[in-house]
Amino acid sequence: MSRSEELSCKKLLVTGGAGFIGSNFVLRAVAAGHTVVNLDALTYAGNLDNLSSLASNRQHIFVQGNIEDAALIARLLDKHQPDAIIHFAAESHVDRSIDGPEVFLRTNVLGTFTLLQAALNHWRSLPAEAAQSFRFLHVSTDEVYGSLAPSAPAFREDTPYAPNSPYSASKASSDHLVRAWFHTYGLPVLTTNCSNNYGPFQFPEKLIPLMILNALSGKPLPVYGDGLNVRDWLYVEDHCDAILTVLKRGRVGETYNVGGLNEQTNMEIVSKLCALLDRLHPAGAPHDRLITFVTDRPGHDRRYAIDCSKVQDELGWRPRESFATGLDKTVRWYLEHDDWIQSVASGEYFHRLPQASAAI
Repeated sequence: MSRSEELSCKKLLVTGGAGFIGSNFVLRAVAAGHTVVNLDALTYAGNLDNLSSLASNRQHIFVQGNIEDAALIARLLDKHQPDAIIHFAAESHVDRSIDGPEVFLRTNVLGTFTLLQAALNHWRSLPAEAAQSFRFLHVSTDEVYGSLAPSAPAFREDTPYAPNSPYSASKASSDHLVRAWFHTYGLPVLTTNCSNNYGPFQFPEKLIPLMILNALSGKPLPVYGDGLNVRDWLYVEDHCDAILTVLKRGRVGETYNVGGLNEQTNMEIVSKLCALLDRLHPAGAPHDRLITFVTDRPGHDRRYAIDCSKVQDELGWRPRESFATGLDKTVRWYLEHDDWIQSVASGEYFHRLPQASAAI
């Protein structure tokens, strides 16, 4: 039995479940026997093609809507009576937050506030046994901790917050709201702060899919600055297993850092991708000829690193994928899913109607 199957079958309200991490989580949760009510606004980052395998699955109930819609959330909670809320919904791209921070504040801060208030009202209305087992799990990022020097210790759960971009500041704000709703109102919350995710269904504004898709098209591979910014990389399916593990065994009110134990510079990532593509999809000339250095982004954090010993020691979770195996799986997935790539590249996915929407 996998770790994700250790959690007895539940009904979960998942926000942002058509996005990259959210859709991988929904697929994982449904496969493990859970029923998922999936609330997603279907912005540019939400793609129902990610969930096409669940089109006729009664364990997946899709609802198009926004987490800022308090009345909608209240109706969903009243109708479906979920055992837990898993909160992925967020604006998450640093460059976009620099160009237009307002939507990050609305979604990540006000949206999380609205969801917390609805969850609190719902939790207070539950019978004692259901209230005791109810959970609100908030999915956040390591970027809230700021930037690390090359030799500094990795981020721990007690590392002071020092966000440096509008995106990370908005996520830090949402983390603080979740903490406050636990300490002030007693809402049974859990928070996870993860490192950089990669894997299937990732929107190609992020480093790894952008480099894969550009390389396949013979386009330049743009690398910020000197390419030596360091991130810890977490395969998305490992992350989904960690979330289910925290949901099952995490201590209420606690934060758990989730990392892949894979620190890599951006240049190392791009070079390894080029080498993999040279082997799996040769182009007649080495792909690394396409690497192009571009002006660094404003306020670019130099290094992130996650100390995930707490989730390992307390809950027994550990990433299964090494960076080599995870990257190989990721490249192969993109090579085998050209229809998905073309739909995203053309924008066709964005104009499709939802598969189904719950009557609410």
